[in-house]
Amino acid sequence: MPHIGFIGLGNMGGPMAANLAKSGEPVRGFDLVAALREAAAATGVAITDNARDCVENADVVITMLPAGEHVLAVWEDIVPAAKQGALLIDCSTIDVASARAAHKLAAGRGIATLDAPVSGGVGGAKAATLTFMVGGSQHAFARGKPVLEKMGKRVVHCGEAGNGQVAKICNNMVLGASMIAVSEAFVLGEKLGLSHQALFDVVSSSSGQCWALTSYCPVPGPVPTSPANSGYKPGFAAALMLKDLNLARAAASSVHVEAAIGTHAADIYQQFCETGSSGADFSGIVNFVRARSAG
Repeated sequence: MPHIGFIGLGNMGGPMAANLAKSGEPVRGFDLVAALREAAAATGVAITDNARDCVENADVVITMLPAGEHVLAVWEDIVPAAKQGALLIDCSTIDVASARAAHKLAAGRGIATLDAPVSGGVGGAKAATLTFMVGGSQHAFARGKPVLEKMGKRVVHCGEAGNGQVAKICNNMVLGASMIAVSEAFVLGEKLGLSHQALFDVVSSSSGQCWALTSYCPVPGPVPTSPANSGYKPGFAAALMLKDLNLARAAASSVHVEAAIGTHAADIYQQFCETGSSGADFSGIVNFVRARSAG
């Protein structure tokens, strides 16, 4: 049974660490925020005084942090403390360059690594139904997969170091753009006298069908479990969607890809967040479209 260190016990990391502890794995955790440490302790995670203590004697170390700069700072601190033979897995969603820099940092000390960002939001983290998009060597993936499977229902090897992040930002570029398109269609239908249910019934069984409609419908009613039925409580906050769309935009620019729709989606979410809605679920973009369409 591997000993696991978990650094970053926030909205996603906390439930993920709790699921590991629930599965019977010995888990030591750390977060800078005292309240998050206390919450994790209540789920069976043994709290350490600092990140380095979390890593000591750990077979697997998982980080779940806000941005690339945080990942690199933490890894620079913990890599020297990691034992030979340890596996470091970063589950944060960060830029590809930082992810590959983190891999390189650990490789210099002979530490195996994976980047494994997730899809599924807070609900998926709590229910252990996340999808992991994993970059790294085949050997490291084989070691990490059994641990990741305790926190999710699907673990996909996407190739070399950093490719997990590539898959994540490509997926969320599609998701962000499709949610805007679905929202625009509902507002258009409203203005022309079509009910939400009728539009859902047609599109969900026609060529416009997509996850943003059938699993996360942005209007109340057709999909009872969608955030639209709970005042757009996230879920997946608009600010996080904007973060991912900006990561995708930067990555596209770095390799000279013309990503006009993804770039425009980022601009729209930026405007939505600037209305004070950054903490709302990203499907709440329908309200921004509706407000912009008044008259």
